[in-house]
Amino acid sequence: MEPQQQAEAAGSPRQAPEGAAPAGISLHDFCGRAGEQLVHFHAMRLRDSLFLWVGAEPALRSLAVAMCSPHDSIPVSTSLLGDASDTTSNSLAQRLARKTKKQIFVSYNLQNTDSSFILHIENRIKEEMIAFPEKF
Repeated sequence: MEPQQQAEAAGSPRQAPEGAAPAGISLHDFCGRAGEQLVHFHAMRLRDSLFLWVGAEPALRSLAVAMCSPHDSIPVSTSLLGDASDTTSNSLAQRLARKTKKQIFVSYNLQNTDSSFILHIENRIKEEMIAFPEKF
């Protein structure tokens, strides 16, 4: 057995290839104001995907997933949970998938779905992505 295989068999952690994202799960919580409302964000970075929860109170009313496709310039998305007529989670997941080139799960749990409000939310997420890229 080669040394790398022996270390893995013994339970030692594998080293990530240079330049690759670290393995495991990374959690990152942050908040921001959109108008008068305090909004909380919870980001969970997985190996090749990101789960992003947005809300003001603990709830999971919607969940959508989006990912880039080699066959289309617009990321494909679908609603997994919640009212299918509310496309806020879907559209936010699509825009973030396009930006990150990752599979993105978004749970948007705010009553306000006004486009200018959503733009504030998206800008706050992008600010945090720039400040803490390793968390996304």
